[in-house]
Amino acid sequence: MDKSNFENLGISEEVLKSLNKLGFERPSDVQRMVIPIAFEDKDIIVKAQTGSGKTAAFAIPFCEKIELEERLPQVLVLTPTRELAIQVKEDIFNIGRFKRVRPVAIFGKQPMNTQKIELKQRVHVIVGTPGRTLDHIQKGNINLKGIKYLVIDEADEMLNMGFIDQVESIIKLLPKDRITMLFSATIEDKIEELCGKYMINPVKIEVTPESLTTETIEQVYYEVEEEKKSLLLNKIIYTERPVSSIIFCNTKEAVDKLVGKMKNKGYSCEGLHGGMEQKDRLNAMESFRKGEFKFLIATDVAARGISVEHVSHVINYDVPMEKEGYVHRIGRTGRAGNKGKSITFVSKREFKFLETIEEYIGLKIPHGNIPSNEEVEEGKRIYDKEKGIKPKIKPHKSVELNKGITKIHINAGKKKKIRALDIVGTITSIEGINPEDVGIIDIQEGFSYVDILHGKGNLVLKSLEKKTIKGKTVRVQRAMK
Repeated sequence: MDKSNFENLGISEEVLKSLNKLGFERPSDVQRMVIPIAFEDKDIIVKAQTGSGKTAAFAIPFCEKIELEERLPQVLVLTPTRELAIQVKEDIFNIGRFKRVRPVAIFGKQPMNTQKIELKQRVHVIVGTPGRTLDHIQKGNINLKGIKYLVIDEADEMLNMGFIDQVESIIKLLPKDRITMLFSATIEDKIEELCGKYMINPVKIEVTPESLTTETIEQVYYEVEEEKKSLLLNKIIYTERPVSSIIFCNTKEAVDKLVGKMKNKGYSCEGLHGGMEQKDRLNAMESFRKGEFKFLIATDVAARGISVEHVSHVINYDVPMEKEGYVHRIGRTGRAGNKGKSITFVSKREFKFLETIEEYIGLKIPHGNIPSNEEVEEGKRIYDKEKGIKPKIKPHKSVELNKGITKIHINAGKKKKIRALDIVGTITSIEGINPEDVGIIDIQEGFSYVDILHGKGNLVLKSLEKKTIKGKTVRVQRAMK
């Protein structure tokens, strides 16, 4: 079988349509290798770097296999961070949009009750962090009897963050006849042990390149005194002139301090760290994705699994103390075939960390010469000239996907005993509307949301003005959500 095209991997028209609108052109290595085996319902262990396209590798098969009318959740995906849980949920939603697959994300620092209400809906896929997922299970908010697929994403990070015991506690509560897929950049002894205990004859797939750092990323380090890092950063910004950059610090205090310094100098920047409110973290990430500011100053919360296209430079303001952290940080650039550059500032006390990193990646990182005053002045002239140009706002990858889809709001829900079947029946009674034109239905207590596909939203909105649902007169309007 030729696996160089998605069409040859046995993928349905609905999912192919989503992939096309999301800009997927050809399967990545991990997708080519994983998807056919996942279709065979075999346990899989995948060793792959972050940024290799693994979310689609596991999302495509289970989006194809989910039984839409089943009320219990069928897939559980465990991720180490809130940001990654949200991103994976969005990716699954987008890939399964025309299949009507409904995922939810559950994580800490969001009200349990809000998530409990969402989990009461018909949910096909739960994406969650281990602690919050286990909490919901123990409180009886998640029924695990229907789980057919378990995905453990970024298993090595689960181990590093101390979540592996919670993951094991969850696994013990799952049906024994499920399919398990584990993804990790490195497979350590504890992860091997976990796989041996809870997986049945797993197929092992390795798509990690020989070098732990990709050839599309140019790497360099600068030797600098700790107190002069800010001054060096200024010089590097003028001479490199990043299109978009993530600057990594080791602590949230260092992030806040650097954000203050950079804003005082007039740089377009925002911070991101675990001490921020969840909504502020999400807003910062989304604004950075759109290109609304140039420099994201972050702790390692942004290093793992977060996909932002067109990051031209990663700057390690502080050398990461964990060798794996370096690989994950620089993996934020040089994505999707683009070239990128990684710059690391190294003070005397940090050289021991640099040596550990070089041994781990099997590469001597080149030593850079600090730009001369002439180079900085010339760079500053160009930088100042370009500074007045407004950044081009980058559309979200789902913009094309959402074209032709209208979300409508119906002022009737569970309180009026409205069911999805009632909504579908009324909408498909409209001339020119087929069941395939009705997308995901979300029924809340006092209202419902319905996706109308294929550009037929206006027809449905107009026709429903004269119709009832389950004999009840309802008000229907275009959703603001």
